[in-house]
Amino acid sequence: MSQINKPSEYFNTKLYSGNSSTQSITGVGFQPDWTWIKYRNDGTYGHDLYDAVRGATKTLNSNNTNAEYTSADRLTLFDSDGFSLGSNASVNNSGGNYVAWNWLAGGTGVSNTDGSITSTVSANTTSGFSIVSYTGNGSAGSTIGHGLGVAPAMIITKVRSTSNNWMVYHKSLPITEYLIMNSTVASQTDNEVVYYDTAPSSSVFTIGNNGVVNGSGSTYIAYCFAEKKGFSKFGSYTGNGSADGTFVYTGFKPAFVIFKNTTTANRQWYLMDNKRNTYNVANIVLAPNQANDESWWGTGNNIDFLSNGIKIRSNSDINNSGDNFIYMAFAENPLVGTNNIPTTAR
Repeated sequence: MSQINKPSEYFNTKLYSGNSSTQSITGVGFQPDWTWIKYRNDGTYGHDLYDAVRGATKTLNSNNTNAEYTSADRLTLFDSDGFSLGSNASVNNSGGNYVAWNWLAGGTGVSNTDGSITSTVSANTTSGFSIVSYTGNGSAGSTIGHGLGVAPAMIITKVRSTSNNWMVYHKSLPITEYLIMNSTVASQTDNEVVYYDTAPSSSVFTIGNNGVVNGSGSTYIAYCFAEKKGFSKFGSYTGNGSADGTFVYTGFKPAFVIFKNTTTANRQWYLMDNKRNTYNVANIVLAPNQANDESWWGTGNNIDFLSNGIKIRSNSDINNSGDNFIYMAFAENPLVGTNNIPTTAR
C-alpha cells in the first residue's frame, strides 16, 4: 500500500473568527468537498455539515435527527482554498470562534451503477474517502456503490428527506452491530434492517429496509472511509481505567480523532484535533452528538498526540476499564516521510 506523505492535501482543520457579515475562509489548502463546522464558544449552535454532492447551502446537523434543510446564509460556496459564509450565527457570529474540518473527495459526484441502487459518488481513491448520495427503494439487501475500490472501514449514513438517526458502520464492530452518531447509546444489534449483516465489499455496501438507511423514496447521504497508510486509521482499543492509559498505534502523528465507547451506554462521542489542542496534554473536546461548546466538557479527557499514535492520559470516558472503544483518526504527518526522516512528537 502506497503512503500519503502530505496528509494536509486531503484533510485539514481550519480555525476562524466570525464577523456577522459575509466572509471567505481561506488557507484550507484545497477546495473541500466535505466541511464540518462547529461554533466553539457557544453551545446554542450545533454541528453544521456540508458537502459538494448535496450542494453548499444544504445543512445537516450531527447532533440531532433533523432532515436536511437549505440555508442561504450559512456555508454558501466551496472555494478553491476554502469556503464562503453568510451571516448566520451558527457559522459566522461576530466574536465567535469556529472550527471547520475539511476533507477532499472528488467534486460534485458522478453516477455509480455498481450497486442495485444507482448512486451519485464523489470519491478520492488516494485518500480513501467518498461521499455517496442515493434514493432508497425499501428492499432489504439492496447494494450501493461507494467508489473507493477497496472496502470501507467506516460508513456514516444519514437520511436527508426525513428526520431520523445518523447510522455508523465500523469495521471493528461485529457486522451485526452499528452505532448512532447523534446518540450516547452503546453499539446496537442490526437484525438485518440497517447494514443487512453484510460487510462492505470493494465496490458496494449493503443495506436493509429500515427507514434510517433505505426507506422507499427517501434520499440519503453516506460518508465512506477506507484506511490509507500515513493518512487514516480506523480501529478499536480496550480501556484500562488508569491515568497511564492505553496507547493507540496509528502509524502517523494524528491531526484529528473521534472516540466512542461501544460497551457502556450514556457515553458521548469525543472529537479532538491538533489545531485546537496545540500541545500535550491535549484536552479540548467537542462532541459530535452534542451542541455544547468546548468549555462545557472540562479537562478530564486527556490524551497525547504522539509521532506514531495516541496515548490516553486519564481515567475518563475515553478509558473506562474493560470497555471497548472505536476510533477514527486522520494524520498530520506520517511516521516516516519520503525523506526518511521520522516525524517528531510535540
